[in-house]
Amino acid sequence: MNVLIIADDVLSGAPLAQGLKAEGFDVTLVDGDEDPLETAGATNPGAILFDTGAPDIRVYETCRALRRTGRTEPILFLSTVHGAIERAHGLNAGADDYIAKPFQFAELVERLRAHMMHRSIADDVRERLQVGRLLLDMHARQAYFSNVHIRLTQREAELLAVLMKKANHPVRRDEIYDELWRRQTYSSLNVVNVYVGYLRTKFADITRIGGPFIVTVRGRGFMLDMAGYRAVARQ
Repeated sequence: MNVLIIADDVLSGAPLAQGLKAEGFDVTLVDGDEDPLETAGATNPGAILFDTGAPDIRVYETCRALRRTGRTEPILFLSTVHGAIERAHGLNAGADDYIAKPFQFAELVERLRAHMMHRSIADDVRERLQVGRLLLDMHARQAYFSNVHIRLTQREAELLAVLMKKANHPVRRDEIYDELWRRQTYSSLNVVNVYVGYLRTKFADITRIGGPFIVTVRGRGFMLDMAGYRAVARQ
């Protein structure tokens, strides 16, 4: 299991690298001055860790760039800054988890292994998912409907996959949370509402041409309605 650590500097990242090696991981450690995209391409890691004091724009942009190149491995942020805004920035940049320092090393290892296993299973069984004319490409993190395509973050794509698997049937909010966020102890059920909002915004062009849209079913959760907004509006 190869892990790429992108640290503020090699010296500060060395203890983390040594600890993961002791747990059986193969570790590549680089600092911000090296090209992480080139290193990721050369080492093909099973996970990427950003070990940073305070994430800045450069760190977030690096994460986005890794996702744009098609990298699907888990990305975790380890940071001394643990406010809600910083966590949101990290997750929106494409990270799968955001862990505040100081943390219990055993918990980091457990969460890292869980993310790697989850992603491995996801890559095997969820490369492409199609319901009607809606196609989701998990690897490219894009959804297609007719001549419209939208780009998604990893978490948005996973949420859409959950809804597509039960298209036209409500999915409870706690069910979605357990599927996608149960390993992130800092999050709450409200994170589901937030990401549904993100998806609805990105689905606007698809909805406008009569494609599926996400509805809230009071007391039952969220549903991907494949009938299309126009069909519902005519009723």
